[in-house]
Amino acid sequence: MYAVIETGGKQYQVREGDIVFIEKLPVEADETVTFDKVIALSDDGNVTVGAPYVSGAAVEAKVLKNGKAKKITVFTYKPKKGSSHRKKGHRQPYTQVRIESIKA
Repeated sequence: MYAVIETGGKQYQVREGDIVFIEKLPVEADETVTFDKVIALSDDGNVTVGAPYVSGAAVEAKVLKNGKAKKITVFTYKPKKGSSHRKKGHRQPYTQVRIESIKA
């Protein structure tokens, strides 16, 4: 059984027991979060697709930790111009969750 959920503007295919890195949520570690925006649900080959969401379906997950991803370097410049360089770094915040149950 798997479900396709939407959170943080992205879609994730999840199964029970999966550990997923999602966009940062305003919750602390060891809390339970419920995703009610279930786009599709599959149970032994029977696929249910919502319009836009499957009514009555929910996915429960336990928050493992909040953190930041590895730093990436963003470097922009204009060629043939001597003084137009810019170097920045960015670390994307995330929330790591474990999928506990999928409820249809």
